[in-house]
Amino acid sequence: MLRREARLRREYLYRKAREEAQRAAYERKEKVRRALEENRLIPTELRREALALHGSLEFDDAGGEGVTNHVDDEYRWAGVEDPKVMITTSRDPSSRLKMFAKELKLVFPGAQRINRGRHEVGALVRACKANGVTDLIVIHEHRGTPVGFIVSHLPFGPTAYFTLCNVLMRHDIPDLGTVSEAKPHLIIHGFSSRLGKRVSDILRYLFPVPKEDSHRVITFANQNDYISFR
Repeated sequence: MLRREARLRREYLYRKAREEAQRAAYERKEKVRRALEENRLIPTELRREALALHGSLEFDDAGGEGVTNHVDDEYRWAGVEDPKVMITTSRDPSSRLKMFAKELKLVFPGAQRINRGRHEVGALVRACKANGVTDLIVIHEHRGTPVGFIVSHLPFGPTAYFTLCNVLMRHDIPDLGTVSEAKPHLIIHGFSSRLGKRVSDILRYLFPVPKEDSHRVITFANQNDYISFR
């Protein structure tokens, strides 16, 4: 198992290292292709290899534009298979943090909650990998108040830390009733930058694909780097 993990890690790092070279080659071919289509002179720095680049253009199929990178590879099964989310807490959690973990379990359909006990994070990650878990969430607190949580996509990331503020649990709202556990539709607003799209991928791929007739809606609205959750 450890040898397999080491091999997969080496393959992932090799693909990541190759991205820059592949992206540079793709950009050179695009410059030659645009020059030929627009009947312009080929850029000076590309004239020596223009024939070779033009020959390789013949093997580029339509619809395969762009270079697939490690970001695409992280979520290649998203939407095909439902995510398998595991939720745990920091060590010696308070009763309120345990309650918050239970509520997060209701937020993410199909999520499982595990007691932290005395396990180290490395042991938890290895156990999650062995059992096909796609995302591990670790919740932290300060004096009984949830203050942040870590989302780690397995096996190779990304990992993000979110600070929590103004946490209001359903037990704090009178006469709220039960919470639907249906697969929700997502409204993601304000994640237009490159980093914002990365963060939105981390959040939305924690949820399975909903049914069309689902009446449950969850909103992540970003404003000035504060994400409001409803």
